[in-house]
Amino acid sequence: MPRHTLICTIGTSLFYPNLSKLAQEKPRDPLAMAYADQNWEKVATELRRQFAPTARQCGAEVNSVADLLADGESIEQGRLHLLYSDTPAGEHIAAVLDAYFTKDGWQVKIHKVEDLSDQDPRAFRTRGLRNLAKILGELVRNTGPDYCAINATGGYKAQIAIAVLMGQALGIPVYYKHERFDAIIPFPPMPVALDFSLWLRASGMFTALSQPNSCAPEEHFSDDWDARFEPLVERVPIDGVNCLELSATGQIFHDTFRSRFQQQQAGRLPRAAKTNEKQEPNLGEHGYGNARQVITRFLQKITNERPYVRFCHSKYWNPDLSETNRFRLSGGEVQGIYSNGSWCVKFKVVTTANEQDDLNDVIVADLNEWLSCQ
Repeated sequence: MPRHTLICTIGTSLFYPNLSKLAQEKPRDPLAMAYADQNWEKVATELRRQFAPTARQCGAEVNSVADLLADGESIEQGRLHLLYSDTPAGEHIAAVLDAYFTKDGWQVKIHKVEDLSDQDPRAFRTRGLRNLAKILGELVRNTGPDYCAINATGGYKAQIAIAVLMGQALGIPVYYKHERFDAIIPFPPMPVALDFSLWLRASGMFTALSQPNSCAPEEHFSDDWDARFEPLVERVPIDGVNCLELSATGQIFHDTFRSRFQQQQAGRLPRAAKTNEKQEPNLGEHGYGNARQVITRFLQKITNERPYVRFCHSKYWNPDLSETNRFRLSGGEVQGIYSNGSWCVKFKVVTTANEQDDLNDVIVADLNEWLSCQ
């Protein structure tokens, strides 16, 4: 069955060389004049009037979408998401294509990919490609993998690699049209498996690093580090401290398994605690100073909002330590880490799970999902 939602990356071939060349050779042409005036609605109208959608003058995005529709089996006209680069040209071309495809009957929505610009190579690699992966993952998750496909024809070459990897991870087809070939090339999902257990075990790290502009000292995760995390993170020195950010691959890894957990694994959570099993937080004998009320409220909120949690009790306090908020497994127990940036408390989360249930990794992932929504 054809898919009704197409996610399309955008390049600059429509402007460079197509319309810029036309403006030089035929400046009085109505299309060239609209381009010079930056009248993007008029540019879209003139493109439709003067050229068939398969004509090279229309650019790679229009050409490839036309080919997919002509195929009749891959895509049907429905929703079209246009992902454009963080550049003036990207924004302007998105405006042209928005108008063009809307006139063609598509339900169009455009998305700016922050930091996806060749002006700053490091930002492009560490943030731009990661933001691209986040938007792709969110769109696939909201639409459903059975109903969407990715057209990776337009844009930087690195986007093709990210799109193909996203397609493999999420099980959706990716298409690409090379300018020298008439046919469009499909990259069907491959029967590969990523390690879900690895994500479950480190869901706290991935959830923390997936937050906008998140970067945390690598020493925060040293106790839980696994060599297999290496391709999933970028190391960034900040004020003499080695910090971690998710790489674009890491963002895909996290989004893939977060989506799988939400769809399949949440049903494995242990039973809800009975009223008489719920207890107030136990903060022990540590001297928490002015932080006691804040910590108590946070631990009580966990107990109130996660049905399977019976109570929490603190096991460690440091008034001078900053940490990354998360949940993890420590010594076979579910441990929470809570910090305001100057102090840190670590606490055990007591649940209704039996030791033989082997559900602690699922509990940790659920608690990290809950934490990301706070």
